This record gives sequence, C-alpha cells and structure tokens, in this order.
Amino acid sequence: MVEYKTVKPEEMNDNVFKLIGSDWMLVTAGKKDDFNTMTASWGGLGVLWNKNVSFIFIRPVRYTYQFIEKSDTYTLSFFEQRYKHVLNLCGTKSGRDCNKIEEAGISPAETASGSIYFTEARLVIECRKIYYQDLNPDNFLDPAIAPNYPEKDYHRMYVGEVISGHCKPS
Repeated sequence: MVEYKTVKPEEMNDNVFKLIGSDWMLVTAGKKDDFNTMTASWGGLGVLWNKNVSFIFIRPVRYTYQFIEKSDTYTLSFFEQRYKHVLNLCGTKSGRDCNKIEEAGISPAETASGSIYFTEARLVIECRKIYYQDLNPDNFLDPAIAPNYPEKDYHRMYVGEVISGHCKPS
C-alpha cells in the first residue's frame, strides 16, 4: 500500500451515509489466489464494544458469502465517482460465472496482513470479523422491511473491528 497514507477512523472526513448509501463500496474477502468481491450499499461504520467497527450485510446466496465465512478479515474499498461502472459491474455479475475483476479492469493487492483490496480505491478499510448474526424476520418492527426479502434470503450481519484504514493522498 505504498501510495496510500494510513488514516485513523477518527480522521476520516467522509460522510458515511453518502460513502456507503450513494457512492457504494466493494466488500472483499479471501486470499490473493482465492477471493471474491461484491458491491454493497448497505452497511455502517461506528463504535461498538469500545471498538471502531464496520457493519456489513451479505445474503447467503451471494458468492462472496463463502469467502467472508472462511476469512478472518475483509476489506471495504471506496472509489471515486469515475469508477461507478466498476461498482455496477461487481454488483450485477457473480464471480461464480465470470472473472469480474478482469472485466472491471481493477487491480487486486494485499494489505500487510494479507487481505485483498483494489489499488484504484481512494479509501480502503480493513476489518477483522468479531461478530455475526443472521437477520430474523420475526424481529422486523417496520413492515416496510419485509419487501426487501421476497425470496426469504435474509442477510447475515457481520461486525468487523477496523484494523487499518488507508487513503490516497489528495
């Protein structure tokens, strides 16, 4: 990560609602020779159990799910707007069916601890999984949530402790 500068979560200036909900992110797990990534626009960043954390949500039917399950860590890669086509591609194609990394034209690299990120990202957050829980529809308090699950394929939520953050200098 030579071209990046280390950034502490407290030093990030991004609006997390825009960063995740509008700009989107790639969630990536696995190792250099066996990984997958997917686009996500649901999630969060915050503090839990006195730790800086991320919250990500992955449906069990997604190919990335098996990589998250096997990995101790994952990364969140955030891109400039000019890479929106990459995020669209990685959100609509499955790594089961094609080499979407090659199709997207992005370059995987490893963090110091072996997690995968993409060199085109402007911001990379590396997380170590510390908790997971499957969403239970019995706990939906707002009926507007249920239509998000017509196939009853409820997400698994992962909480990851932020172990490193890196951004490209502006």
